Amino acid sequence: MKKTWSILLTLALSVGLLAGCGGNNDSTDNGTATGGTDGSQDKKKRIALVLPEKIGVNPFFALMDEGIQRAANDFDVEVKTIESTDPASIEQNLRTAVAEKYDLIITSTFQMEDALRKIAPENPDVPFAIIDTVVELPNVRSVVFREHEAAYLLGAAAGLATQTDKVGNVVADDIPIMHKYMTGFAEGAKSVNPDVEILVNFVGGFTDPAKAKELAILQNSKGADFVAGLSAVGDLGIFEAAKENGFYSSGQDTDNTGIDPDHVVLAQLKGADAVVYETVKDFSENNYTFDIRDYGLKEGGVGLTYVTHESETPLNPFIGQEIVDQLKVISEDIISGKIKVTNALEQN
Repeated sequence: MKKTWSILLTLALSVGLLAGCGGNNDSTDNGTATGGTDGSQDKKKRIALVLPEKIGVNPFFALMDEGIQRAANDFDVEVKTIESTDPASIEQNLRTAVAEKYDLIITSTFQMEDALRKIAPENPDVPFAIIDTVVELPNVRSVVFREHEAAYLLGAAAGLATQTDKVGNVVADDIPIMHKYMTGFAEGAKSVNPDVEILVNFVGGFTDPAKAKELAILQNSKGADFVAGLSAVGDLGIFEAAKENGFYSSGQDTDNTGIDPDHVVLAQLKGADAVVYETVKDFSENNYTFDIRDYGLKEGGVGLTYVTHESETPLNPFIGQEIVDQLKVISEDIISGKIKVTNALEQN
């Protein structure tokens, strides 16, 4: 389903909108601009993707790598993905990409903000992009998602499906970005079920399945029959808890319902691969601008399985087609502006 989601999202965005590394990192190359006697290969545009973590831990970063590799093939550019092995290597890897004179440097998430705010002003002629957060500098494009819109749909699904009027959120950390998810989820759930109680616990990080599992079990013991995984890698622990204890759960970013269709019944989607692809496309076609790009339900940048995007996994009866049909109406109302979902980052 991941490839289907990627292709669908890229099409939606296209219609809706218009390499070396430091010693403490790993990198992968795609492209043939590594030599040549006539120098023609040197004319290829060179683009680096600098990630704050290693690929294979958080699926969000794996999606970004998929997007840039696909763009390399489609737009005949040379790309390199540089994976940071620890927080100390983040700034070093960004500086290495600058030193190796990449034409565009793409990075991602709040983990990269401090390094980018330091390095971009030092290199005003180097174009940068950052995905999933905003850094307002004259040589940086910021790409963000309206996750709160998809979270509203997820919350509405939980509010409609729960048999106990208690649902849970196991959240990575108590930081501003995660409140976009929590606030949207709560608004959606309360909009369809005013009596629903939402249990919230914080894992304290994005890579702790054991702690996330413990918190999901705790929430289930308090009556939650649905626990939304909002903890990145920690979601794997939530899925284990759901299977072992017989409750329902959902994941993030990619369609992970196939992991356990009996218990993982929904996935809140975020198209990191497609927005990286679109960023490379703009740059390769000389349409690159330094601004803030915002992707929500309308642009196909976020979504919910079965509602905005199809899934290869059969719909679980806990959700059911009747609820999906209601959610599709809610989605259209968000897109039209009839329903206004609060963006927690814009609250004072």
